[in-house]
Amino acid sequence: MQHRALGEAKGILGALAVVWLATFLTLPGFSIVIAVMILFTIYFFRDPERVPPPGENLAVSPADGLVTTVDELEETEFLKTKVRRVGIFLSVLDVHVNRAPLIGEVIHSEPRPGRFLDARHPDASRFNQSRSWVFEGSDGRVMVRQITGAIARRICPWAVVGDKLRRGERFGMIRFGSRTEIFLPMDAEILVKPGDRVRGGETAVARMSTP
Repeated sequence: MQHRALGEAKGILGALAVVWLATFLTLPGFSIVIAVMILFTIYFFRDPERVPPPGENLAVSPADGLVTTVDELEETEFLKTKVRRVGIFLSVLDVHVNRAPLIGEVIHSEPRPGRFLDARHPDASRFNQSRSWVFEGSDGRVMVRQITGAIARRICPWAVVGDKLRRGERFGMIRFGSRTEIFLPMDAEILVKPGDRVRGGETAVARMSTP
């Protein structure tokens, strides 16, 4: 799945290339705008390498972005228990590739239809289109939810149930601005707070309780 992100942009880049050629021949000035859009698209679909921190009991951030939420709630759909939640907002300038928070197996992956509220809206987590992933490993069981936004309209899953992933390994992405949440056990020690910036696959967001 390495460097798969740019492949998700083939259709967009193809369409922009056709428009650029047409405007270059007829409206050269406007073709500069299209060229900038092409460059931004390539930038948006970047997929940098990341190195997880040492320490096997650390859960890393599943996404780049700004931590907006650290709270506790009852997760009733998949984990069916009280959890600690860390919510991360991804602007259009952030890397949108999502990464496994810990070493483990994908035991559940399920899309949910919904709306396209601004990803910063407090109701986005409940009502927006999303996909929930459950990972299980020796450090415990966690869930990651990819949530679309007003601009992000497509979630691109790359992993499937049964895949065994390394910590920080790519499992999918969300196209354009969005939100990603990680749901952790109550005995996990949260290492980030609202206002912190995190990097997917690299920033430790929690220390899992050792069995």
